[in-house]
Amino acid sequence: MPANRSSLLVEMSMILSASVIRVRDGLPLSASTDYEQGTGVQECRKYFKMLSKKLAQLPDRCTLKTGHYNINFISSLGVSYMMLCTENYPNVLAFSFLDELQKEFITTYNMMKTNTAVRPYCFIEFDNFIQRTKQRYNNPRSLSTKINLSDMQMEIKLRPPYQISMCELGSANGVTSAFSIDYKGAGKISSAHLRLEPATLSGIVAFILSLLCGALNLIRGFHAIESVLQSDGEDFNYVVAFFLGTAACLYQCYLLVYYTSWRNVKSFLTFGLICLCNMYLYELRNLWQLFFHVTVGAFVTLQIWLRQAQGKAPDYDV
Repeated sequence: MPANRSSLLVEMSMILSASVIRVRDGLPLSASTDYEQGTGVQECRKYFKMLSKKLAQLPDRCTLKTGHYNINFISSLGVSYMMLCTENYPNVLAFSFLDELQKEFITTYNMMKTNTAVRPYCFIEFDNFIQRTKQRYNNPRSLSTKINLSDMQMEIKLRPPYQISMCELGSANGVTSAFSIDYKGAGKISSAHLRLEPATLSGIVAFILSLLCGALNLIRGFHAIESVLQSDGEDFNYVVAFFLGTAACLYQCYLLVYYTSWRNVKSFLTFGLICLCNMYLYELRNLWQLFFHVTVGAFVTLQIWLRQAQGKAPDYDV
């Protein structure tokens, strides 16, 4: 492309390309096929590839500024929607565009298909929708009467996209940047925003059972308080044991849903607390009740251990 054509692209406010990428391994699921071929645009597409390897470690809404162009993306349900636009393209339109891609993709393809896909660009037919939507958003005068941007404006104002710096992204030639060392040590993004693998049916069952055990402990705890207040010889330590059991069950639910440092160690310690509480309460519970609470605690601990943070992405050619 001639140099004057590249300059014209920079001066215009427009979306240039878009991609749909699986978060856990960076597999490209679909992409626009009509992207511009300017030198600056091609350079930015290298950043698409680099970002795809770090999606599991980044927040769910981000912006990377690369001089005359911006890369914006959002992630949801294990899939990321990424777009390249000129630097003067309005943020609210950019994220509204990505939001439309997300809604259409979720409606068209179920999670089972996206999770089990093995070939890059296996949903390339989604490019038809990407192109139609891109054409609409590159003509704001006809677009303004068809969509309501007030909700997106408020959302961006309350929760602005995370600004990714070039040093965070690393170098294009694969050499580890200074950020990589700080990143591992400081863990500012890795510990706070690491995503877990998609929840399985057994994980959902474990979550529900843990909530049930917590609720049972809570109810029994209030009954124990009533017995203490009525002074009929109830040990106040039973109250403490019931409420500690409730807290342990709820914390297991938290560990099952969110990533934290030392997550597996915390889950085993929490399971140990559940066992201790039930040992103390053996006089108030029959054998089957004790077996149920301890078994559920062990089952949830196993699910926490199995549901780990999403691993490093393979080197797909995005």
